[in-house]
Amino acid sequence: MAKVWWLEGPGTGQWELAWAMQVWGTPATFCIFAPRPAKPRRPAVCVCLTNVKTTMMNFAQDVIARSQEVPVLVDFWAPWCGPCRILGPTIEGLAAEAGGRWELVKVNTEEEEAIARQYQIMSIPEVKLFVKGQVVANFTGALSRSQIEAWLEEHLPDPRKAQLAALLDALQAGDEGARESLEALLMLHPDLVEGQIKLAALDTRSNPEVALARVADIRPGHKLADEAEDIRSLVEFMTCPLEGSETLVGKLTEARAAWAAGDDEATLQLLIDAVMIDKAFCNEMPRRATIAIFHYLGEAHPLTKRFRPFFSMALY
Repeated sequence: MAKVWWLEGPGTGQWELAWAMQVWGTPATFCIFAPRPAKPRRPAVCVCLTNVKTTMMNFAQDVIARSQEVPVLVDFWAPWCGPCRILGPTIEGLAAEAGGRWELVKVNTEEEEAIARQYQIMSIPEVKLFVKGQVVANFTGALSRSQIEAWLEEHLPDPRKAQLAALLDALQAGDEGARESLEALLMLHPDLVEGQIKLAALDTRSNPEVALARVADIRPGHKLADEAEDIRSLVEFMTCPLEGSETLVGKLTEARAAWAAGDDEATLQLLIDAVMIDKAFCNEMPRRATIAIFHYLGEAHPLTKRFRPFFSMALY
């Protein structure tokens, strides 16, 4: 059944609706703005949108149930709200271009106070993203088109990311075939930067130049800039010319061999020993490499918990 959003102008009539249904077909949502002409003619503007104007009676079906199948963006607005009139056309335009990746539902808070209370709408416009019946993200205010696009990209479910997460888990568990599958995925989708970071960390053990190339385009300001900097520190650890005392060079040479062999415990111990010998060596490379390995392992990892106190003592 067609869903029609009809914003009436002076004298709009039934013929405009009939014309829209004839031209655009079903199912769809229509927005009609037109004065009543002296005799039937095409309306001034008829825009086919992909949004629904919902009510308390239909909210469960239009939003909660529908979001089980496709993400639903809910725009809470009111006719008197100036920022709402700015945001509305922008978000409706994005909905029309979404290609079914997500759908838009609009809630007039003046008419649907119960829904506004239920979702604690304190300021409008407010936009909430529903996935599988739950609110997973929201924003308030009239964001620009580019800001909304970035917000959607961050919060919309992405099947590629689910596949990436599964491969990263398999890689962490030691699945030898996971790396090949991950590389194939990244060949198709190089924008999955988290996967590039993970492969780069592995490459620092045996192919530091390849690791460096994987993070070459990740600059300050990127959400994974810190992780990329850790990769650069590990690359420097594996490639920095070793000059200095015989003891220091010996420790770092052994640390490199341990890292290449996958012996994280020995690597940490030897790097901390190097920090104690010369904190400033190669622009504090041993310190930075140790921190990078802690980040790579994660703060909850037993080796991180074990070596953190020794590292702190070595620094001070």
